[in-house]
Amino acid sequence: MLFRAITILLKASLLSLLFGGAVLAEEAKPIAITDDRGIKVDVPATPKRVAAISYFGVDLMLALGLKPIATTYMVKGREPDFLLGRTGDLPQIGQRAKPNLELLAEAKPDLIVAMRRYTEGNAAQYQKIAPYLAYNLELYDDSDRTILQLATLLGKKERAEQLNAEFKQDLAAFAAKAPKGVHPRFQVMWAGDAPWTFYNENMTAAILTALGGENIAGNNPAPYKVDNFGVEMSLETMLEKDPEVIFVYDYGPDRPNENNPIWSSLSAVKNGRVYYVGDQWVEAHGPIAREVVLREAAHYLYPDVFPKPDVKAEAAKLIPAAPK
Repeated sequence: MLFRAITILLKASLLSLLFGGAVLAEEAKPIAITDDRGIKVDVPATPKRVAAISYFGVDLMLALGLKPIATTYMVKGREPDFLLGRTGDLPQIGQRAKPNLELLAEAKPDLIVAMRRYTEGNAAQYQKIAPYLAYNLELYDDSDRTILQLATLLGKKERAEQLNAEFKQDLAAFAAKAPKGVHPRFQVMWAGDAPWTFYNENMTAAILTALGGENIAGNNPAPYKVDNFGVEMSLETMLEKDPEVIFVYDYGPDRPNENNPIWSSLSAVKNGRVYYVGDQWVEAHGPIAREVVLREAAHYLYPDVFPKPDVKAEAAKLIPAAPK
């Protein structure tokens, strides 16, 4: 009897090892994901070490209760308020437009999440380090889609669906509260001799438009063109369109447009309604950034209706106290 019992136990253990191993092998099988290059990338079924080239990956992972192993910065030494300074203790792998590939390799990621336009030229090098997903992260439509795809890969699909639904509800609620029949002319731009100005389809411009603002750049006249999300606009054209509110992506002190005498003739400048906005406006596609931008945009367009938000307080509502 004892011998028979031992034999049965050994067989059961062997079957468990065999089938258990098969299950583990199945779980470990890579998943094919098509990124915004239109390329299928085999990524780990459960990535644990994610490197983020741009703040989008950090933004999303913090909102999911996770944390990347490395990230880039926008301006060295500047920790974004909308991420509560959580990037400060992450290994930095360089500026987002020119990441250091050696530092990236040293971080030993099992997945790289990147902005396409900054990394596509070196795609082969990134792919040698780890599977690499490249996202556009420019247009309003890029936000929900990219959040859902990446969060699903990270095992947080339901949370992503909740975040997307909540932002849709929040945007509708703020738009409903905005004054009716009031459409402040606005411009979203990078500083320059001929400021780079964003069309309505751009993420931040789309939020402003949804709140009732009127974008002086209007809609993209050629949406079929790749990366055609904005236009260089001369100061003469700006004066003609005369924005009432100007949002400047605050990347640094070099603002040659302000040396042009036309600049001081603009209504937004004369009325003190030029806002040098933070990093969340530059990379507004993540669940934290877009919620902060929504509240800031509402205040800047309608300061008598919406109070100025506390960026860190708003971010804290979406970032768990101790991300893993």
